[in-house]
Amino acid sequence: MIVELDAAVISGWVSRYVWPFARISGFLMVITLIGTRLVPQRVRLVLALLVTWVLVPILPPMPIIEGLNLEAWLITAQQFFIGALLGLVVNLLAQVFILAGQLMAMQTGLGMAIIVDPSNGVSVAVVAQWFLMMVNILFITLNGHLVLIEVLADSFFSMPIVSLNEQGAFFSSNALWRMATWGNWMFAAAIVIALPVLTALLIVNFTFGVMTRSAPQLNIFALGFPFTMLVGLIIIWISIARVAEGYQTLMLETFYFLRSLI
Repeated sequence: MIVELDAAVISGWVSRYVWPFARISGFLMVITLIGTRLVPQRVRLVLALLVTWVLVPILPPMPIIEGLNLEAWLITAQQFFIGALLGLVVNLLAQVFILAGQLMAMQTGLGMAIIVDPSNGVSVAVVAQWFLMMVNILFITLNGHLVLIEVLADSFFSMPIVSLNEQGAFFSSNALWRMATWGNWMFAAAIVIALPVLTALLIVNFTFGVMTRSAPQLNIFALGFPFTMLVGLIIIWISIARVAEGYQTLMLETFYFLRSLI
């Protein structure tokens, strides 16, 4: 039995499956935990295919364009970038705690303890890596991955796949500018998380400065470095519970921001 495929069948497949798959695969390639090097590319591909297969029956109608037309390829690239931009916003949530961990490590003297982050392939402080593992566990525990799939499915209704010359085919200039300024939120949130440790260590360093002026014969480097590290570890241990609470708040802010974009 010979199956003949004409241009109409190929165009229907492209519009119905390839374009949603492009947006979903771009989203899964960038988001936290799934888009890292810890997840093999084949696993991400299979996961994108499964999510596409589940979401396609509920998606709105797609424009019918010839599958080998240039516009069809441009729409595919457009959908991939839409998914990647949405995933980038989610990825900034994890970068908040990596940056906060780096700030804490540098101020406490733990910045010398550096390991290779297997998820990103870069060298980071142990404190930052520990925070990253903690927030990844919280992300799965709080069903963040399910909320992201829901947001991704809603994006096909609020930002449907249409022809390139139609209104709403891509993010507006205002939405792109808000994504660019979302980096300010990342730095501000990281400083707020690290602020208790930074403030406590500032007081400790100020105290050692006063001691140095009062008793110059003290070896401030031999005494201050281990004490600063010990105080930093204690404060980080005390602030762990508040970091977990803060992560839930920041995750809600990220989801609200995603919904405002779409």
